Amino acid sequence: MNALLYGTHGLDGGVLLALFMHFGMLSLLAIGGAITTAPDMQRFVVGERGWLTDAQFTSSVALAQAAPGPNLLFVAVVGWNIAGLAGVVATLTGSLLPSTTLALAASRYGDRKRESRAMQAFGAGMAPLTLGLLLATGWVLTAPVRDSPGALLLVPFTVLMLLKTRLSPIWLVAVGAVVGALGGAG
Repeated sequence: MNALLYGTHGLDGGVLLALFMHFGMLSLLAIGGAITTAPDMQRFVVGERGWLTDAQFTSSVALAQAAPGPNLLFVAVVGWNIAGLAGVVATLTGSLLPSTTLALAASRYGDRKRESRAMQAFGAGMAPLTLGLLLATGWVLTAPVRDSPGALLLVPFTVLMLLKTRLSPIWLVAVGAVVGALGGAG
């Protein structure tokens, strides 16, 4: 029960502070949503700190993305897997507090200056930045299955289906699950 409530690292203040600070810094870079910072979250919690394995991180993201609710749920699952309930609080507070404060201030400023050339240029520049961050996220999330041709074929198939149809993404997740269960992803 304690491992379930407290995660792998329990109530270690150093772990919690590191999670809060890193996720807080990433929240200020989350142009396009928290999922765009997943590559750096993975680098931090898997590569640098070793708190999770690559498979645990990817499973955390996949589980949260398949569940109904906000896109930010994966941050809570990652925090839970590292430090239980305290990890959820650290990662969610870190992810929400700085970006929400900045977004409120920026939106008020943007409303006042909406017609200015600088604000229009800023808006136009965000699209390619967001696309690049999403592509980096996709690359990180395919790491556990990159050596599997079957799994890698699912990536362009999924992108094509999302672009060309109005099919719910949950059906594409189900296709991936079936391919994985049949051994095509491993």
